[in-house]
Amino acid sequence: MGPSRIAFREAELTDPWVALEPGTDPAERVRLLRRAYESFTEAGTVPRPVRSVVADSWRRSARAGVVPDGTASVELMDGELGSYRAEHPLARVMPLFRELMGTFAADGEHLLAVCDAQGRLLWVEGHPGTRRQAGRMNFVPGARWSETAVGTNAPGTAVAVDRPVQVFAAEHFIRRVQPWTCAAAPVHDPRTGRVLGAVDITGGDGLAHPHSLAFVQAVARAAEAHLALLAPPQAMAGALELTALGRDEAQLVAEGRKIRLSRRHSEILVLLARHPEGLTGDELLCALYEDESVTPVTLRAELARLRRILGPGLLGSRPYRLTRPVETDVTVVERRLGTGAVTAAAAVYAGPLLPGSTAPAVVRLRRRLADGLRTALIARRDPDLLADWARTPWGEDDLDVWRALSAVRPAAAVHARLAELESEQAAPAGWARSTRKGRGRPEPR
Repeated sequence: MGPSRIAFREAELTDPWVALEPGTDPAERVRLLRRAYESFTEAGTVPRPVRSVVADSWRRSARAGVVPDGTASVELMDGELGSYRAEHPLARVMPLFRELMGTFAADGEHLLAVCDAQGRLLWVEGHPGTRRQAGRMNFVPGARWSETAVGTNAPGTAVAVDRPVQVFAAEHFIRRVQPWTCAAAPVHDPRTGRVLGAVDITGGDGLAHPHSLAFVQAVARAAEAHLALLAPPQAMAGALELTALGRDEAQLVAEGRKIRLSRRHSEILVLLARHPEGLTGDELLCALYEDESVTPVTLRAELARLRRILGPGLLGSRPYRLTRPVETDVTVVERRLGTGAVTAAAAVYAGPLLPGSTAPAVVRLRRRLADGLRTALIARRDPDLLADWARTPWGEDDLDVWRALSAVRPAAAVHARLAELESEQAAPAGWARSTRKGRGRPEPR
């Protein structure tokens, strides 16, 4: 066994997220990776020299239908890109990214890139010559670089696994990207912990060093600290933030506190957030309970428990109402859909609203929001957005979406899944299977 392979084994044991540690021969490593990559694309097996994080990403990429000779597609252009960037939380830390990374990128002939949580590149800046080269593979603002679109790459994989990661040479899934090396780290909302996107440094083999990964990780942490200091004025003034999409138990952020709510309390806050003017006890009873035998006493007991959890002054009565403004992920999706920003709306939609809830008003709102978004996606005819929806637990049996996807991306796997769904849903038994409880798929009218 040669010294380069010994060095690689040591590096693998030291930090599996680093692509190349000092002492490893880059040329020999590239040769090993190319052989491993060809073995995977031809036979589906991953030889031992491939890091586990890369092997797992290759498998996810293959399952997503990414082809080695594919390329990234540009999703956001011109006005939509500009408005989406302006609204995105990471716009507030772009000056910090430029200050910390701009000179390094320009002097080293690298690129600074920032993507959102769906892997769409929002900013790509740096050395002009390197930007021109990157443009030939659509590594440009507005292009989609998620794993599901272009396979293994640092920004897309970083947001997929929520970890800083470095990707070197033939570790990239798309062949035309394999001359490049990149390192990226996710950036989180300091209040909610939600992944906002990732910051990335992209360039040549010179970046294949542990320092580049540590560098972007430090920059990401600095950005999170800066975002914490730049809390929105409404949050500083006492506004509430409610997250209820894709989860049975909503999370409320109030005065820096993160409160995980029970299912019933989640339903109550979702409804009160929809009605800032307040709801009477009778209106809440009708909205929350299918069983008409539930008494007002039961509801008052729930509200008393909720008032204790929230703390003094947040829940008013006669009528029941929240005493501070509330921003919910539901209203963000609705607002973006209302302005035609479909991509931006899909970026926030983390799943059906309180999917396990059977409260009548929540069920109606859940259905209305999901139907509005999926209708917009079908009308938009964007293959990546449709594919993202079709691969989710709530969209995997969505016949209309699969039909739309088949029309714009006529791949064999898509046609096969569509045929399977059409066969299943042709009979009542198939329809029952496609509406499993809690998944948020279109419910029978």
